[in-house]
Amino acid sequence: MTQPLENSKNRPIRFSPDAALGLTTEQVQKRIAQGLANGEPETRTKSVRQILRENLLTPFNLLNLILGMLVFLAGSYKNMLFLGVAFFNTLIGVFQEIQAKRTIDKLSLIAAPKARVIRNGSISQIPVNELVLDDVCLLEAGNQVCADCIVMQGGCEVNESLITGESDPISKSEGELLLSGSFLVSGSVRARVEHVGEENYAAAIVKTVKRPKRAVSEIMTSINRIIRFIGFAILPIGILMFCKQVFFSHQDFHHGVVVTVGSLVGMVPEGLVLLTSVVLAVSVLRLARRRALVQDLYSIETLARVDVLCLDKTGTITEGSMQLDELVPLDGADPAELRAVIAAMTAANGDANPTFTALREGCGDPADWEAEQIVPFSSARKWSGVSFHGHGSYILGAGEFILRDRFSEIRETVEAYAQKGSRVLLLAHSSHAFGDKTLPDAPKPLALVLLSDKIRASAPETLRYFSEQGVTLKVISGDDAATAASIAGKAGLPGADRFLDASALSPEQLREAAEDYTVFGRVTPDQKRILVKALQDRGHTVAMTGDGANDVMALRESDCSVAMAAGSEAARSVANLVLLDSDFASMPHVVREGRRAINNLQRSASLFLVKSIFSGVIAVCFLFLSAAYPFEPIQFTLINAVTIGIPSFLLTLEPNKERIRGHFISNVLRQALPGAAAMILGLLLLLPVSAFLGLDAVQLSTMAVCQTAFAGFLTLVKISRPLNVPRTVLCIAMVTVFCLAIVLFRDLFSLTVFTVPMAVALVPLLAAASAVFIGIHRLIAMASCGKTGDFFRRLRSRLSEEDQTSRR
Repeated sequence: MTQPLENSKNRPIRFSPDAALGLTTEQVQKRIAQGLANGEPETRTKSVRQILRENLLTPFNLLNLILGMLVFLAGSYKNMLFLGVAFFNTLIGVFQEIQAKRTIDKLSLIAAPKARVIRNGSISQIPVNELVLDDVCLLEAGNQVCADCIVMQGGCEVNESLITGESDPISKSEGELLLSGSFLVSGSVRARVEHVGEENYAAAIVKTVKRPKRAVSEIMTSINRIIRFIGFAILPIGILMFCKQVFFSHQDFHHGVVVTVGSLVGMVPEGLVLLTSVVLAVSVLRLARRRALVQDLYSIETLARVDVLCLDKTGTITEGSMQLDELVPLDGADPAELRAVIAAMTAANGDANPTFTALREGCGDPADWEAEQIVPFSSARKWSGVSFHGHGSYILGAGEFILRDRFSEIRETVEAYAQKGSRVLLLAHSSHAFGDKTLPDAPKPLALVLLSDKIRASAPETLRYFSEQGVTLKVISGDDAATAASIAGKAGLPGADRFLDASALSPEQLREAAEDYTVFGRVTPDQKRILVKALQDRGHTVAMTGDGANDVMALRESDCSVAMAAGSEAARSVANLVLLDSDFASMPHVVREGRRAINNLQRSASLFLVKSIFSGVIAVCFLFLSAAYPFEPIQFTLINAVTIGIPSFLLTLEPNKERIRGHFISNVLRQALPGAAAMILGLLLLLPVSAFLGLDAVQLSTMAVCQTAFAGFLTLVKISRPLNVPRTVLCIAMVTVFCLAIVLFRDLFSLTVFTVPMAVALVPLLAAASAVFIGIHRLIAMASCGKTGDFFRRLRSRLSEEDQTSRR
């Protein structure tokens, strides 16, 4: 009969179930009524409602909606085309995020483990969420522990790497705690559930993780700042522009609204937001073919900018399994004979733990030996053994437990190999049989068996790629520091000899050591977070890879987090990217794709900034000029399409593997200023020319559109250099489309036919715009190279020489 255990008044009465019978149905129902079931796992991906709200309720959408409503009320419906950009931008963002949510939720469902429990004296399999407090679980090698449990019967070894980061198996016996999220690698136990739901150890680590972390994006931040600045400026400029058009220029209300919106629409780089979403969405699709799930569009940019990459050894550099490295004979035995012995032992034993699996793979087919007695591995004995008919007894395990007092004979050799990162076992032989699972007398050492974590075949090439790209690599592991450093060194990690044991360090000492060491061992989950934060505080952009609950805090803290699909649900939920094949070799493809997208996007973004700078400056200028504002929204739609929209989209799809240099906003402004200056000066020169020629408003507007488009084409040609065949065809095609539009669709774009005076006047205006464009571009190039000061010093020197010459 199951007896209750008395507990404090703040805790439920505990049951003391029999290991063979488990809880009764009545007791299970009571636990469920008390709310003491494991419960449904918390959904950490955003809901569809949250995704819709975050993508719809943005300053960008609100600004465009207000401008669109004003044009609608004015009855000029053709000038509402700019709203299409806002619509498609929102659609792409929503679609991508919902797709990512569905994929990660499916992963969680597929990876959700089942639990085997004993209830009413029989074994049944139930979903993990139906486990209740005091349930008796039956756990065997290969099973995952689904809730914190106390071992009631039996013994086992567990791998707690997803929780603590340490990959070495840990022995557990009766009365000891099994942590949720760990795996049994050998043995079998019956264990009573000690904690459920959020009280589990793994849940306590990740309780702060509520949803996927948004990546820190320089592009997103820059665009939001631009839109925020424009948003503050647009209201007073709009009011003043409307008042000027209606009350001072004496235009009717509807025309005043259209002109005002036209001046404001040009200031908003709405196409830049759309282009960013499209380019990053294309990158998401390309990475999906590489089995990489992007949960946040802007994480592609962040990873492309990363200069420090923190790795968790297990699952990234290593496969999470063992391999046989070498057999070191101690008495001159033939290595082939030693391998035959070990093959026979592993075949007879049949244990499936990582050590025996590695030995079985490394020693080949077993000899046809007859096993007379088998002593399975025990965590208490630290060895296993087999007696073979006609061959005696062989023992394999920890040398100090097999040789005992005689271990000093080989201690120095064993420790030397252990310091190099090997796990060292001893193979010994005796002509005597085993007693009652006890060692035979005076076993003779035959060989040292050297094992290590199996390094991924792709790891050396991947590490070399990041090293060549100037990315600093850090290994942060829960394993022994020397062991982790040895494995990292074998995988080709630069600076792997600079390792540090973090177990005895204070947080301040750890922060000081963050940049000086390459490999950190015995690191706790909180210390991983401290290391990431310390590197960020020193100005680094930090990415973190991990697969376990112990990595969650560091993943959350990092600028860009990458999780393995085969890891824990907590790690997958918080990560910006999930490698669906759990292969670290996918990372270079992700970085290259990010660089292609960001470099091309950065180049194309200058086209949008040209229009925004021009529109803002001109709008302010026309507040103080007597002339009417010469543009309508539909005309900006034409200019944007041929000089910005179509070219920028095509240019961003080109290959580009260059490293990202400088900051987004400064790089873009350097490219945009010459074109914006050419547009502004050209339009200001056009006004007196127009007055001199006596042009009407439509003629002025036609010339303004042509001159503005010309400066846009100058910028397009500049950013397209070097002009290969595809880029040359693109530029020619855009000029052709523009010419056809102003000839064939004049009425749609509110344009008129060119007269001879208009054509003659346009030539010098375009020449002046070209001169301004070239001059400002050269000044910026000189400033970027630090030559501006030299230029002016040489100019002053030359003027001084000329002055002295004239005096003579």
